[in-house]
Amino acid sequence: MDGYTIEEVAARTALSKHTLRYYEREGLLPPIGKAPSGHRRYTEDDIGWIRFLQLLRATGMPIREVKEFVTLTWAGDHTIRQRVAVLTSYRAALVERMARDADHLEALNRKIGYYEDVLAAQDATPEDITAPRVIAERAHRD
Repeated sequence: MDGYTIEEVAARTALSKHTLRYYEREGLLPPIGKAPSGHRRYTEDDIGWIRFLQLLRATGMPIREVKEFVTLTWAGDHTIRQRVAVLTSYRAALVERMARDADHLEALNRKIGYYEDVLAAQDATPEDITAPRVIAERAHRD
């Protein structure tokens, strides 16, 4: 049987062999084919499914909910509305998290800029300290 070994899939997905086996044991993966030797052989479709599981986990979805989503998926097209609802809720949470992260990044950039200005002022000559740019920046922060 052709296909990818667990080592190859682990390398391609950046998941450990242990995690791949865990996903299989927990029913998150479809049945994985076996070579005559009994070793797992993953297909491109299996790898695509694993990447989708990684996406779900990266959204913050806990394994319990990933299992529920997988169950919905394997139940058939009559569950598409439910799947869309689940994915929509995680998308909304992700958008909210990204907005908070953008605010945090902006705050960190402002603080770093302030500290860099303090360091520059410490290294500045007396003439530099009274320069209009430095005075204007200090007035803006106060």
